[in-house]
Amino acid sequence: MERIHSGDSTDDFKCPFPFVVDAVLQRYGSKNANGRIYPEDILKREVQRYQIKINERRALAELNHPSDSTIDLSRVAINVVEMHWEGNTLVGKIEIITSPGFRKYGIISCEGDQTANLLLSGYKIGLSSRGLGTVTSKMGTLYVADDYELVCFDVVSEPSTKNAWIVPDEEIPQEYIYVSENKKNEKQNVLIEKLNNFSDWLTE
Repeated sequence: MERIHSGDSTDDFKCPFPFVVDAVLQRYGSKNANGRIYPEDILKREVQRYQIKINERRALAELNHPSDSTIDLSRVAINVVEMHWEGNTLVGKIEIITSPGFRKYGIISCEGDQTANLLLSGYKIGLSSRGLGTVTSKMGTLYVADDYELVCFDVVSEPSTKNAWIVPDEEIPQEYIYVSENKKNEKQNVLIEKLNNFSDWLTE
């Protein structure tokens, strides 16, 4: 086991309990680092299903990003406790699962301790969704298909979703949250239509 220090001794080591932080989780309608786009209806469906796991306190995930669909409880680091939509960006709160030894003495004995240690030490880490399913290609762009199933959100060093970072002790920066180009275009079209209607009214 590893012991970390905050100051000259472990007596002044501080770790929040429960250790709950904000994070960007996912985003629909925007191409991620893997070249994939999650359609709105598919991702919202899976988020709604995932809410059951949150309600039952089993929205667990690991440190690092294994390829299999089974969550290894010996590697569990976090539990998602809340999530909601901000535009097309899924944001939420996650609890870092720490051991009594880490909270009291700073002794790292599990993946949750390591995750907490990274955050408390000021390192930037993020989240990446793990799921099952296929992709379809449309005009050279990959779209997650209807058979997609969300498994969890793992702690990673390089999230595939842009700006899917964990944000300790502060609100998620607004620049981490944005709407997709399609949504922007929809808003622009609505504005243009309103302006046209107004111009028609003036000339009547």
